[in-house]
Amino acid sequence: MSEELAPGPNESPPAPRAGPREVWKKGGRLLSVLLAVNMLLLACTLISGGAFNKVAVYDTDVFALLTTMMLLAALWILFYLLRTARCPDAIPYRDAHAGPIWLRGGLVLFGTCTLVMDVFKTGYYSSFYECQSAIKILHPLIQAVFVIVQTYFLWVSAKDCIHVHLDLTRCGLMFTLTTNLAIWMAAVVDESVHQAHAYSSSHSNASHTILAPDPERAGSLAAGDSCLCNTALCQIFQQGYFYLYPFNIEYSLFASTMLYVMWKNVGRLLASAHSHGHSPARLSLFRETFFAGPVLGLMLFVVGLAVFIIYEVQVSGEGGRTRQALVLYYSFNIVCLGLMTLVSLSGSVIYRFDRRAMDHHKNPTRTLDVALLMGAALGQYAISYYSIVAVVVGTPRDLLGALDLAHALLMIAQHTFQNVFIIESLHRGPPGAEAPAAPPKEPCQGLTFANMDALHTLPACPPTPRLVDPSPAGSREAVAIILAPRGHWRRRCLKDISLFLLLCNVILWVMPAFGARPHFSNTVEVDFYGYSLWAAIVNICLPFGIFYRMHAVSSLLEVYVLS
Repeated sequence: MSEELAPGPNESPPAPRAGPREVWKKGGRLLSVLLAVNMLLLACTLISGGAFNKVAVYDTDVFALLTTMMLLAALWILFYLLRTARCPDAIPYRDAHAGPIWLRGGLVLFGTCTLVMDVFKTGYYSSFYECQSAIKILHPLIQAVFVIVQTYFLWVSAKDCIHVHLDLTRCGLMFTLTTNLAIWMAAVVDESVHQAHAYSSSHSNASHTILAPDPERAGSLAAGDSCLCNTALCQIFQQGYFYLYPFNIEYSLFASTMLYVMWKNVGRLLASAHSHGHSPARLSLFRETFFAGPVLGLMLFVVGLAVFIIYEVQVSGEGGRTRQALVLYYSFNIVCLGLMTLVSLSGSVIYRFDRRAMDHHKNPTRTLDVALLMGAALGQYAISYYSIVAVVVGTPRDLLGALDLAHALLMIAQHTFQNVFIIESLHRGPPGAEAPAAPPKEPCQGLTFANMDALHTLPACPPTPRLVDPSPAGSREAVAIILAPRGHWRRRCLKDISLFLLLCNVILWVMPAFGARPHFSNTVEVDFYGYSLWAAIVNICLPFGIFYRMHAVSSLLEVYVLS
């Protein structure tokens, strides 16, 4: 009788068995992408059509489509959890890079705020239920169920490399991703309509009402005075869910990125049960830092919150202090963006002295992070260049114009240098993964010494010197221990830089996400382009800029952990 041999001490355990190799992986991906594109175009058509008064598409039509999509996506998720994931050898591999704990934690945080928003929306529409369509009350309830099911699904399955029901899984993941993007578009359009309605209410120009919703679309009233939101509780619900929209937007985008990585990992074959590259590091804030970055970042965060509150109070007030509020807002942003640019440059300079090797292994999560950073920055680039043209070519040239120009230029520089720093950081190996140095010629060939002065205290070199532990892990650990004091200051500087940029990106996300719109308060661009064109530019590009900030926060948190 033969006996199965156990792996030796230097041998890796055998990889789990996977199913048969897929014949045409691109065909399955193409099918799921075509499904996603068609559903996304349908949702985009209805959502954008419902934003204009002259199009006979109402918000009830949009709610019906989104509710149907969320129900179908939730049913597929339940099928995946109860059937697909329980098949034998369904998940032979798990991607260690996918779904890090800080990304899943952010998903839970934003999902919780989305649930609170759904409670507010349900309370708001229930305040005059006799005038509302039933779908308006049903939509937030179905969304709450969808958020709970999807959050649990992504928490437990984000790392899966599924190997059964390949085409069905790809189509299900892409459909769920499309559902999240449709929810994101609906929230962005609803918030843009709300901002445009607030702007048109404060300006009597009739040409500024292209995006202003009619009463039935806005939900303020539906069929007469009996449906007015005139109670204190109704107004609290209405204001509450508008202020919680940014969390719903970020939840949808976080879920979309995690679903995309799962879609890329369907049918993926790994060399072993663990993915290539570094193992996940434990998150410990403010450890091994000089505290300069966190302290300065917290100071800017607190000052930014104060500036944002003052700006909102003065702009929404009737005292005519909009100019002072804009000067304060632009001044803070110029200082913050200037410091972030210098700090990002210093981080790139530190990497010129870093000996860690570059990680060239295939990593769908990192590839997506880089693509999202570069793509989302295009939104803020576009707004900045439009502002530069308006300020340089337009008239008059005053203090606000100069501040606007400096703000736009620094915004471009800050995005560029921060992207360079983050992308290089994500491609660096973990601490201890130093690039191999050339072996010394003397006195002992084959040995590398960090301190050549200590060589004279060693006995004569043996003819065949070798390490006590011949495993690669042991040699890397020894090199890391020897070189730790030399690279300790670099790691501390990089951690300080990461935390400083993280806190600054948070406050720069808070300001536009919660309603700061200097693009309309400052009339330079409005007068130059006209309100309709400028509103279209801002409403299309600004959501990408807001998403860039939050995505940069998650990427910088990963940079901090890996430094």
